[in-house]
Amino acid sequence: MEQHRAVVVGAGIGGLTAAVALHRSGWDVTVLERAAALTPVGAGIGLAPNAQRALDVIGLGDRVRALSAWQGDGGMRAPDGRWLARTSAQAAADRFGGPLVLLHRATLVEILTSALPDGVVRTGAAASVADPGDDARPAVVRTPDGDIEAELVIGADGIRSAARSALFPDHPGPRYSGFTTWRVVVPAPDRPFAPHETWGRGRLWGTQPLKDGRIYAYAMAAAPEGAHAPDDERAELRRLFGDWHHPIPEILAAVAPETVLRNDVHHMPDPLPAFHRGRVALLGDAAHAMQPTLGQGGNQAIEDAVVLAHHAGRGLPPSRALAAYTDDRLPRTTAIVRKAARTGRLTLVSARPAVAVRDALIAAVSRFGPGLVLRGFDGIADWRPPLAEQPRRVS
Repeated sequence: MEQHRAVVVGAGIGGLTAAVALHRSGWDVTVLERAAALTPVGAGIGLAPNAQRALDVIGLGDRVRALSAWQGDGGMRAPDGRWLARTSAQAAADRFGGPLVLLHRATLVEILTSALPDGVVRTGAAASVADPGDDARPAVVRTPDGDIEAELVIGADGIRSAARSALFPDHPGPRYSGFTTWRVVVPAPDRPFAPHETWGRGRLWGTQPLKDGRIYAYAMAAAPEGAHAPDDERAELRRLFGDWHHPIPEILAAVAPETVLRNDVHHMPDPLPAFHRGRVALLGDAAHAMQPTLGQGGNQAIEDAVVLAHHAGRGLPPSRALAAYTDDRLPRTTAIVRKAARTGRLTLVSARPAVAVRDALIAAVSRFGPGLVLRGFDGIADWRPPLAEQPRRVS
């Protein structure tokens, strides 16, 4: 059996998922990661049923579902603690066919790398696309140790993607969204709480449980690009959220200042003309960076990876296989990027009259039941991969 070679540039969630999917369908895969070690940037990631079904294709969906920690009620609150909208884990599972699973990014990276043979992932390996190739010649990836030829190259190198710049040098790339985020993981507070996301004036806070008993908390606020706290980021969080409802003050009290992650949010409101050129395909943030307001960035990267492996394994010429990948993914992700941006604008309104109207509308809709609150994820969380079985092996 002839074994085809694929090179994945970037060992994030999408790149590792693509590597597993291609390896399972018979490809010889190499993952090149610039960083010296696989130390995931970030804290938690929420995997909705759409990503779980994509992971089912590579045999990892049940391992993720076993980490589900959300039980019972949850929903959206105001800073004073009032519930604006209530829903439940069961309502979400009933509507979308599975639970929302929140886990640490390091845990997901471990699950994905455990499905790859030793030596597939090479850290400390900067790489760039030297030649995208075409149907008649392979693509070429340049590394400090020499050039690598491959039948398929995947640019999974994040929001500042060098692969994207090589394929589409005239594209404007990502833009600053107008807000920044903070993320922390802390021990659970003594007093119980219901998982929630709290919307204030130009600010947002979320508190969610992890399976190991810790708490993942995240915050967003409008801020100038590149801004930082004059003292430390925990102090900034206390200034912004310290008088909000339980358990937010308790969580902030448990945070070590040096563990707070702060990142400005950039996204790509201008879609790429395609997600491929020659034998090179882009996925995840490299292809369609989005705001985190729908929690779909990592989910869409996982979808990309499985769909790309599906088309790459159909025995088509590269031009047709990658064109089919673009046709499947570009319209869907463009719509989600735009919806995430609209949600971001709604979330972070700051004028008091606009906030009052927003909160009243959310509360009114929620009175009709949790299904209406969840309806915003119709067409997103209910997605299913283009195949129910493992991709056929390349021959």
